[in-house]
Amino acid sequence: MKMKKVLGLALAAALSLSLVACGGGGNNNGGASSGGNTSNPPAGGSSSSSSAQQPTGGGTGEPITVGIINNDPNESGYRTANDAAMRAMFTEANGYKATFYNNNDAAQQIAEAQQMIQNEVDFLLLSPASTTGWDTVLKDAQDAGTQVILFDRMLEADESMYVAAVVSDMPAEGVTAVNWLADQGLEEYNIVHIQGLMGTDAQVGRTGALDEKVAAEANWNYVTQQTASWDEETARTITQSVIDSGKSFNVIYAENNGMARGAVAALDANGITHGKDGDVIVMGFDSDTWAMEAVLNGSWNYMGLCNPLQAETVDRIIKDLAAGNAPSQKIIYTPEQGFDAATITQADVDTYGT
Repeated sequence: MKMKKVLGLALAAALSLSLVACGGGGNNNGGASSGGNTSNPPAGGSSSSSSAQQPTGGGTGEPITVGIINNDPNESGYRTANDAAMRAMFTEANGYKATFYNNNDAAQQIAEAQQMIQNEVDFLLLSPASTTGWDTVLKDAQDAGTQVILFDRMLEADESMYVAAVVSDMPAEGVTAVNWLADQGLEEYNIVHIQGLMGTDAQVGRTGALDEKVAAEANWNYVTQQTASWDEETARTITQSVIDSGKSFNVIYAENNGMARGAVAALDANGITHGKDGDVIVMGFDSDTWAMEAVLNGSWNYMGLCNPLQAETVDRIIKDLAAGNAPSQKIIYTPEQGFDAATITQADVDTYGT
């Protein structure tokens, strides 16, 4: 329910208590998530909803309504884990009436967000497919009293237009990865750079640091720089085309693990060694257990951790807001790091893999 309704009900309840000088208190069940529907919706834009039978709603007796706009869970293992965590958290058992929408197309996301605002959701939870184009949505949400919380990805907007953001620091991920690569001390860096979906927060952040390094260092070169839009098979095709061209390369910098796996498939098909004792350095990003195991066994050299589990923090922010408490931080970055084949442990895989 809208926060102004919450305040109205709270005042009415206080007045009633002052008149009768007695009364029982209701339970607030807004605690940890219980297992909800974690099934993934079909690709290409889909929505679903869950409604509360015994809502908590910050103690008002009504559910907190949320509209959750996310990307296609089939995009990557990271996205599958992120979507599943959101669906497990925002359930009727946890006091929510939730509508979910998944699409990698920013225009479709924007249209659905406008519909959710018209439906008067209390909160719009947004993982934007593009960093730009959201100004009208944010203004309409503000006018309607719908509070916006970003998760997973940032967008280009004034901080006054959203109440909080629980995200990965994508530029920092890029800097950490590029610094690690520089520390490998190659005489020459001939890089196959496979980018994610152009314009996304992850792509912009992970590309930025590498672009700066290539521009600044004479011995850092792009053999190719192409987008595979997070797609594994496209990454394999890009890598195969470089192999077929006969150009020399010694680094695969793929902006997610799926694309790194596609590139490695092309290397393997052509008998090109890679990883800890190979001729080609392989780098990926995200949190997939199988990718961390590839680093652990030396098949890959590096994985930049991008933590997909933000739902618990978002839930805590909403419950605090429903109770009248503002977030202590505007932007909350999920804890992340880089993993190197020379130092990663099984404990790291068990702790951080998803």
